[in-house]
Amino acid sequence: MNNGFPIQSVHALPKPYSKKEIPKNAAAKTSFKDVLQQQIVKPAARKISKPANDRMDKRGIEINSAQWETISRKLDEAKQKGVTDSLVITDDATLVVSAKNNTVITVMDR
Repeated sequence: MNNGFPIQSVHALPKPYSKKEIPKNAAAKTSFKDVLQQQIVKPAARKISKPANDRMDKRGIEINSAQWETISRKLDEAKQKGVTDSLVITDDATLVVSAKNNTVITVMDR
């Protein structure tokens, strides 16, 4: 007799978490400060979304490395001001860019 209480099945308890042993010499090689400094100094990688890349190919839009450098610099300025998405206008193309993710979302020719 269950007296109106639902009967539930019994589940096995999860296995206890086991800590991995980290060799002491591996932890001493790089400090948190070193890793943080490397991440700060490392330039953020610029990504181009697949639709934007397809549009660039279809429309024959080419952006040289000097233009990419200028776009990256302006995106860094926008990011410092708190901008998340931006419209970038060059001589040949217009780009919608996510400053937050360093990603070109879409590209249009001028």
